Parts: sequence; structure tokens; C-alpha cells
Amino acid sequence: MYNPTFDMASGVKLCTDMFRMYADSQYVIGLRVAGMCGMLPHASTENIRMVTEKGDAVAESIGAALREVSRGARSDQVMAAALKPYGKRTRANARRLGGRR
Repeated sequence: MYNPTFDMASGVKLCTDMFRMYADSQYVIGLRVAGMCGMLPHASTENIRMVTEKGDAVAESIGAALREVSRGARSDQVMAAALKPYGKRTRANARRLGGRR
């Protein structure tokens, strides 16, 4: 049955974005653990950075989700807005820690 409130393309993009964030986060976790074990160069501020950036991402994510809800957005749009700050940070961390520019 057709549901006019669901957009298939948005659902596929949301799943793709979630998988990308999952893959990037696993890569970042591996690099950070290797840095903590002394196998890779590791900045002295990296441990505190990985903790403090979570609070910023949560605040930004909640704000983005609430903006979408107040506009009357669909649930997939709210979820996409909430994931965007996390995705942005995981991609940036993967580039920074992995040496990719």
C-alpha cells in the first residue's frame, strides 16, 4: 500500500548515511585505540577531545531534530537532521586521524 508520507529516496539516503557514519566511526575507533596503545602517533589532547566532542554533537543533534519537528517534518527527515552533526564529526575525525586531507 502506498504511503504518501514516506519518500523511498529519503529512506535509502538515510540508510546510506547511517552506514557511512558506522564505517567511519569504526575506523576512527581503531585509529584512536592504536594511538592509545602507542602503535600510531597520538596527540596528547586526543583523549580529552574524543570525550568533549560528544557533548557538542549531542547538543547540535538535538537542536537540529527539534527544528525539523517544529517545521512539521517527516520522521525520516528528523532522523537525517539528527544524524548530520555526528556524520560531519566522524568524517572529519577519519580524515584527521587517518592522515587524509
